Amino acid sequence: MKKIILYSQPECPPCDIVKLFLKEHGFSYQEKNIKNDPVARKELTEQFKSYSTPTVIINDTVVAGFNLEKLSELLDIPPE
Repeated sequence: MKKIILYSQPECPPCDIVKLFLKEHGFSYQEKNIKNDPVARKELTEQFKSYSTPTVIINDTVVAGFNLEKLSELLDIPPE
């Protein structure tokens, strides 16, 4: 099973789409809200070198920004 972490923030429509996408395809994930969690914000910027949401970490691969095509590829979801 792949470990998925989603870095998000409130009022982020692309974050909501990624959440829905993961849910629709049956993936569980850990969500870290960078607005409310300074530790998560620091992880995102320092460890993963990302300054945007959504950022999704799948195992050790970083997908920064809204990229459903890349998420599908990494999660082995066939194109629709």
